[in-house]
Amino acid sequence: METSRSRTPAVTTLLWLFFLAGAATNVIGQLTGMDETYRIIASGVGALCLVLLIVRFLTRRKG
Repeated sequence: METSRSRTPAVTTLLWLFFLAGAATNVIGQLTGMDETYRIIASGVGALCLVLLIVRFLTRRKG
C-alpha cells in the first residue's frame, strides 16, 4: 500500500525546484530587463513554494 510519505521527497524536490526557478527568473530578469509582470509572478511562485516548504518542514517535525 502506498502512503503519502513515499511521495514526500518528490514533492519536496519539486517545491525546491520551483522556488529556485522563481528566484533565478527574478534575478536574471532584473539583469536583462525582463518585463516586471513576469518577475512579480516568479516572485509570487517562489514565495508560495517557500511557505509550503516551511509548512511541510514544521508538520514533519511535529509528526
